Amino acid sequence: MQRTRALSSGRLPPIRTAPILGSLFLASLFPAAPALAQDGSADQIARGKYLVTMGDCAACHTAPGGKYLAGNYALNMPFGVIMTPNLTPDKETGLGNWSYADFDQAFRHGYSKNVGYLYPAFPFGWFTKVTDEDTQAIWAYLQSVPAVNEKRQESQIPFPFSVRTALVTWRTAFFTDERFKPDPKASAEVNRGAYLVEGLGHCAMCHNENKLVGNSSFAGRFGGGVIDGWYAPNITPDGHQGIGAWTDEQVVTYLKTGTAPGDRPGVAAGPMRQTIMESLSKVKEEDLKAMVAYLRTVPAKQTYKPKDLTAFDTPDAPGASTYLTYCSSCHQPDGKGIEGAVPALAGNTSVQSDGPETVLRVIYGGLAAQSGLAPMVAIGQQMTDVEVKNVTDYIRNSWGNRAPPVTGDKASEARAATRTMLAGTAPCAEIEQDKLKAAFEKLGIQASLTGLKQQDFVPTLARLVQQVKAEPTGVTDDDIVNGLTTAFCKVGRDDPQYGKPSWPAVIGTFANVAYSQVKHPEKQAANVPSATTPPARN
Repeated sequence: MQRTRALSSGRLPPIRTAPILGSLFLASLFPAAPALAQDGSADQIARGKYLVTMGDCAACHTAPGGKYLAGNYALNMPFGVIMTPNLTPDKETGLGNWSYADFDQAFRHGYSKNVGYLYPAFPFGWFTKVTDEDTQAIWAYLQSVPAVNEKRQESQIPFPFSVRTALVTWRTAFFTDERFKPDPKASAEVNRGAYLVEGLGHCAMCHNENKLVGNSSFAGRFGGGVIDGWYAPNITPDGHQGIGAWTDEQVVTYLKTGTAPGDRPGVAAGPMRQTIMESLSKVKEEDLKAMVAYLRTVPAKQTYKPKDLTAFDTPDAPGASTYLTYCSSCHQPDGKGIEGAVPALAGNTSVQSDGPETVLRVIYGGLAAQSGLAPMVAIGQQMTDVEVKNVTDYIRNSWGNRAPPVTGDKASEARAATRTMLAGTAPCAEIEQDKLKAAFEKLGIQASLTGLKQQDFVPTLARLVQQVKAEPTGVTDDDIVNGLTTAFCKVGRDDPQYGKPSWPAVIGTFANVAYSQVKHPEKQAANVPSATTPPARN
């Protein structure tokens, strides 16, 4: 969910209402909706929480390390940086002095009572389709969360984009204020999916080709495009670039977990990974199935012609030797990866997207452990930009893959934009699971990792993993791997012994040793001291 500061004052166009027959259709389509009256009941609040989760409001309204929905997340837009507002019911800095009518005007009509028209970076162009009942439930939930007194920081929007009256022109050209209208020829499932995809899910906000015009039919609908330096792939039923070769089960599983079963390789990264973790993984399976059913009805779109691409998969291609040196040990010379541990690159739809941005960002920034897969080292930090460009072209055009080449300064721009813990370009993460954090403190994990020599990674982690797994944390293997990596970052990042090789290589190696010990402890069990043995000191 993306929200921005509002602009100039002005009158709103009249609110359109759905015909009576359309309202009856919606009532049958969404029987779980409460009565229109805002009663603030537990059921209404629970429904509102689910809808806020569906809209992924926390992604843009919760700053890193900040309080839930208290705002001040920095949205990097093409026209500047927008600081998001506080959605908690605080009377001074949040929505505590707003009425439901005030909220409805902002949420579905793009107009704030405080400052006027909103930038289209807030997806009111999609939220305008949300029903009255669901909007009431969302408001009831927002009024129920703890109030947080946090003043919104100033946005950094340079001239001429700071001239906010221009938004009237944008609204006239691109914004239609209307509720969702079900297709009487479509099934209830397809209509439910359309309501979610085109409304709260606001999938087109990232997956449309053109992001500046907002909810527009001229925006390369669902064909894929760049968002905040990442590439959101084609999600139309195209068989090569989209989801046409995926089964429904594979798409649903991907939306729930970030990976897909069977022959659909790849993992979610960047904004999509966050969307899955915070939103889609918590959405009901029947709603995910409905979304997929609707996407199947969207016309397939090709953003490039595979037959017109230049080949990069010859043995003497510039990226071939780089791939064999840096990538093949995990992803294998044939690009098929290691089942259950390393995703395949061959046949990977995301790898073959029109834009190379996501591939570049993953090479430079690495990936944390997720969905049972091993962490990926930020291997691009050891390469030149030319090497990264060449190996990206090679990966995207080998083993049957076909995709356009990296052009211009995209590789160097991706390096500059990448900010991750594994790359050493962002602060160390925080352990989010309270029980895991408490177990780490109890076991003195950071003390055990302080000053740890690289040759001692295996025996030390073998012992620590046993101890952590013996604690009743209830977390996943991924959580343990990422938690150990975070703890090592906090005590090792400034340790001079890790200067050579580079820190990204050291922390990447640590993360993978941690993964190995978590997933395959039996390989070291015979050589591991018991959990009661005092930790070795270096």
